[in-house]
Amino acid sequence: MDTPSLSDDLRRYFALLWQWAWLLILATVLTGGVAYLVSRRTTPVYQAATTLLINEAPATRSADYASVLASERLARTYTELITKKPVLEAVIAELDLPYDERELKSAIQVELVRDTQLIELKVEDTDPQRAAEIANTMVAVFTDQNQTMQAQRYAASKESLEAQLADMDAQIQQTTEALARLTVDEGEPENSAVKAERDRLEIALSQFRQTYAYLLQTYEQVRVAEAGSTSNVVQVEAATQPESPIRPRLMLNTALAGLVGLMLATGVIFLTEALDDTVKIPDDVTRHLDLPVLGLIARHEVSGEAPLITVVEPRSPVAEAFRSLRTNIQFASVDYPLQTLLVTSPSPADGKSTIAANLGVVLAQSHRSVALIDADMRKPMMHRLMSLPNRAGFSALFVRPTTSLDGALQETAIPGLFALTSGELPPNPAELLGSEKMWEIIHQVNQVAEVMEIDSPPVMAVTDASVLAPRVDGVLLVIRPGKTKLAAARQAVEQLRRMGANLLGVVLNEVELGRSRYSYYHYKGYYYAYHYSDAEGRVKRPSRRRNGGRGRTEGSG
Repeated sequence: MDTPSLSDDLRRYFALLWQWAWLLILATVLTGGVAYLVSRRTTPVYQAATTLLINEAPATRSADYASVLASERLARTYTELITKKPVLEAVIAELDLPYDERELKSAIQVELVRDTQLIELKVEDTDPQRAAEIANTMVAVFTDQNQTMQAQRYAASKESLEAQLADMDAQIQQTTEALARLTVDEGEPENSAVKAERDRLEIALSQFRQTYAYLLQTYEQVRVAEAGSTSNVVQVEAATQPESPIRPRLMLNTALAGLVGLMLATGVIFLTEALDDTVKIPDDVTRHLDLPVLGLIARHEVSGEAPLITVVEPRSPVAEAFRSLRTNIQFASVDYPLQTLLVTSPSPADGKSTIAANLGVVLAQSHRSVALIDADMRKPMMHRLMSLPNRAGFSALFVRPTTSLDGALQETAIPGLFALTSGELPPNPAELLGSEKMWEIIHQVNQVAEVMEIDSPPVMAVTDASVLAPRVDGVLLVIRPGKTKLAAARQAVEQLRRMGANLLGVVLNEVELGRSRYSYYHYKGYYYAYHYSDAEGRVKRPSRRRNGGRGRTEGSG
């Protein structure tokens, strides 16, 4: 049994995909078309973006590792704070947006640009102008709130110092006015009490001015400290109104949907192929049954009145295929020429009767006398295929006291071809076929025909074929690709081999040549194709012609 190579598997997979190319194209176009229509009907969404720079406080700037970590934490903190509820509420109130905080937050993306102090703020909205307004307003609101929040750290100290400065200023003003009232005219004597009061007020005024100067200096130091430790963000690139939406991306969605449809269709095809347990190609026969393929008979149509293609169209490609089958059978039994040939199939509806009848025709056309026996006494077909009466036939010979073929073996319209129809259907066909009378009948037929071809019931349906197989020179197994189960074919072959049958090979019937795997099949180094020559020896490709009122004939069983 040959092991399939990688190239054989690839060729098989390619042929499978080519066979189902219509499904792949349909799935791709259908899914892509649905995605296109849905994308066209979807409301477009626009995105506006702005860039912020973290203006870090001068007092915190340093080149050491701790300062770097602090800067990174500050940046992450700002990316979280900018989407918090206070900012969102202020933006909604200022722009009068038809959103709540949750809906607005879901439309905002804040990303920290790696290894920088930049923050990228993106806003999505169905209105491009509103998206830009939201982005710019969020920056302004966050900047104001951040400044207010950081200014509150020094507010208490500044308020206390401002109150003390105001108090000192008031006392200085009062002391100055008191000194002004103690001033006397020149030339008038100054008593000791007035002098003492003046001195006291001057000393107090000096102290108040020193205290005021100290408080003022302290106040300035607090302001410097506030300015040096306050971090904020600066908008380095304002958001502008976007011109095109970010979604739906019409072409991208269509392409991706088409690709998904193509992949799904491919998966379905391979899954169907994996689950399909029928015989499909000649490689299945050689790989699983270890039998040669002696012929490939294409699906064809013939008229109901003349159902045999070898009779109606003897020069057709299908008729040539039967002649090729005849030649292959002859080469399969060179050492022991075939006199009795059994034609059977694993299961019903494989077309074995049609194969047997057409093969009998081409055997007779090779100037040999051929007897075609319909041993299928359960569902006979040979009398219909040969257009013969079925009154006295094969079953009637079993009840005659002496074995005589008088009136049973009928001549057909084909010179050299005789047919022994089934006759009346007996209740016990298997017992009749296994009796000694059966072999007497076969001996009598061999006296008048060079080749005897027996059409038997399917192997898996009844035991008739198993009974006949050991007594004939060769067995031809008919398989219908896509219909015959591989398990049934394997079991039929095993059963025939256990009975000691000489299995010549397999005929693949009703092959659909239109499919890629059969249209020009490369099989074991040979190409299988149909052709014929005209009178001058030129090779011609016949055109397919169909007669009116024709129907496809599959044969029996």
